[in-house]
Amino acid sequence: MRKTKFIPALAVVLIVGAAVARGQEQREPAADAPRGSAQLTLDDLRTFTDVFNQVRRNYVEEIDDHSLLDSAIRGMLQELDPHSAYIPGSDFQAFEDNSQGRYSGIGIDVQGKDGLIHVRAVIDDSPADEAGLNPGDVITIIDGKAVEGRALQEAIDDLAGEPGTEVSIEVRTPDGQQRSLTLQREYLQIPVLSFQLLEGGWGYFRISVFHTESGRDLGDSLASIAADDIELRGLVIDLRDNPGGVLQGAVEIADGFLDEGLILTTRGRNAAMQMKFEARPGQWLPGLPLMILVDRGSASASEVLAGALQDHRRAVIVGERTFGKGSVQSVLPLRNGGGIKLTTARYYTPSGRSIQAEGIEPDVIYEAGGKVRHHGGRSREADLDRHLSRDAAARAPRQPEPGPVSEGFPLEEALGVLEQAGILATTNPTQESSAEADRP
Repeated sequence: MRKTKFIPALAVVLIVGAAVARGQEQREPAADAPRGSAQLTLDDLRTFTDVFNQVRRNYVEEIDDHSLLDSAIRGMLQELDPHSAYIPGSDFQAFEDNSQGRYSGIGIDVQGKDGLIHVRAVIDDSPADEAGLNPGDVITIIDGKAVEGRALQEAIDDLAGEPGTEVSIEVRTPDGQQRSLTLQREYLQIPVLSFQLLEGGWGYFRISVFHTESGRDLGDSLASIAADDIELRGLVIDLRDNPGGVLQGAVEIADGFLDEGLILTTRGRNAAMQMKFEARPGQWLPGLPLMILVDRGSASASEVLAGALQDHRRAVIVGERTFGKGSVQSVLPLRNGGGIKLTTARYYTPSGRSIQAEGIEPDVIYEAGGKVRHHGGRSREADLDRHLSRDAAARAPRQPEPGPVSEGFPLEEALGVLEQAGILATTNPTQESSAEADRP
């Protein structure tokens, strides 16, 4: 039985284009930066000052000036669209760490339960792993402070901290033994890419978020599979509930499966955001059947990858219409040590489609009995307040051929539908295998 391989990757960053934008960041506006149609007057600035002073003097509770100013900045950005945001200096380093897919801690996945911290998983080779922590252990004391009776999130936050610093914990094992441990925090990568070898020789990758190294990690994993003399019959990439991440990761994976042609274009008001990404010669698994699984939770960079491979007819897209986030957010630093996450462009698939507020329509559609499925309040981009409209000049989303309908969305049934419909040719011999998941 072959176990799941987890490839260390980068942590969750729910924006597209951070890494790309970072190369063009400036602390001063570019000389050719577009200006607004009207400039602020002295009276406009006085009005802002008047409001600021009225609030600080007359609001029912006292609020310090810095908090009030931060709130004003947050409000300005929140009024633009759902994805622009202010990152204060106190949070900017953590945000930068997330964009690089790392965090400083001891390497455990935890759950708050019954007023205590329960260890659900331990990252391989992390400080927690080296200290002998195991799933099922319960953390009762952190740096001399009891966990029980405190806000659990506050206690969990105490486990994180600057790399190189120490944290002391008291642990109760499932058999009731008490252990005292001192661990040194360090930067850790969160596993977000996993692989299974399915029955019939199908390779299955789950990508939970994109980061700057996603392309390299997937390429390395495919090379490792080849080195193990595993002959794949076809490949499935599962992007369900993948909210996106760094644009670079999705572009590099699309490049890996394409030998030439356009992958993506971005268009914004600033000349620096007029970009094109094209595939380079060389391709992973040329000619091998490729399927992308998507749902309404597949957004942003996930839609970039699905749209590029769909337009080039390199992959069959299976599932539900995607979220519809077709905008690029750039991370721009500020003098105060903070920064802003600002929507700076829309992106377009190789055929010129803007999926903003529309999403990607799959080639093979799965719906519950052919009816609209209830998703417990899960919204799409078009449901969000102040969402950007789709560029009217862009081509409309491509309408797929009608696909089969199914009550569920199991991987096995999706593969069966594709094979029975003759969409994916089966040219390689069947390999009998099975898989189970390792804990991260």
